[in-house]
Amino acid sequence: MAHFDFPLDELRQYRPERTEPDDFDAFWSRTLDEARGHPLDVRFEPAGPRLATVEAFDVTFAGFGGQPIKAWLLVPRERRGPLPCIVETIGYGGGRGHAFDWLFWASAGYAHFVMDTRGQGSVWRHGDTPDVHGGDTSPQHPGFLTRGILDPDTYYYRRLMTDAVRAVEAARAHPDVDADRVAVTGVSQGGGLSIAVAGLVPDVAFAMPDVPFLCHWRRAITVIDGGSYGELRRFLQNHRHREAEVFGTLAYFDGVNFAARARADALFSVALMDVKCPPSTVFAAYNHYAGAKQIRVYPFNDHEGGEGFQRVEQLAFARERFGV
Repeated sequence: MAHFDFPLDELRQYRPERTEPDDFDAFWSRTLDEARGHPLDVRFEPAGPRLATVEAFDVTFAGFGGQPIKAWLLVPRERRGPLPCIVETIGYGGGRGHAFDWLFWASAGYAHFVMDTRGQGSVWRHGDTPDVHGGDTSPQHPGFLTRGILDPDTYYYRRLMTDAVRAVEAARAHPDVDADRVAVTGVSQGGGLSIAVAGLVPDVAFAMPDVPFLCHWRRAITVIDGGSYGELRRFLQNHRHREAEVFGTLAYFDGVNFAARARADALFSVALMDVKCPPSTVFAAYNHYAGAKQIRVYPFNDHEGGEGFQRVEQLAFARERFGV
């Protein structure tokens, strides 16, 4: 795939007007207040198989609606005192898999909290958390982007973004985690969720959104044909009369609007041949991001982005900000 979006110099200046509901903040305040009305009920159980250098915990906590969400917590076996923590959310279709799938951050000396994704985990890594929220009778295209999309209260990402906020709270509940030094990260869908958390949790230490999804939805579905954004386009092909409702709902869940509220330092990444999360959608969120920020650009990569090269950048970014 050749470059198909704006040239890089235009991308760096691309700052589209935000479409934001008047009650955006009230909506999210109400949503999180409702979630926090349920006990966090976080449980940490030792998880096998035993690893020589990393200790793993099987975690359950209460997310949206008090519904149980699974996670992993990994910490170095040799540790002294509470550790800085990286809270990670997962890309579209993936689940938490096995604890030993996630050794990087614990091997670097940090606590690492990996949130499972409700209802997902059947495409590329298995998950263990059903989306038990019931009563939604809205039409939807197969997948998750159109689940409950005709009403912000029933939309799937209201539940998932709330889960991600509660994951930060669950990570902070463990005695081996320094609650004042918790950062968020994720790739693709996980990157979009990390932007949302940075906008909703003002005291996260920093955010590292990697080729983020869930940003600048309307442009995404007009720039590319396929990928996960294609679910929205196909929905609108068949529900021509629902455009206003769809984009009215999506405005509450757009990474561009969360970015404008975020204050933590951030390290973004973008791939200029990315046909799943177009570069202009990433730069739209990045250019609206209100905190101190940096971005790493991978000119010749698709949605895989920087992979290990970006991990090197992230580790250096984390060490500078955590001081360890």
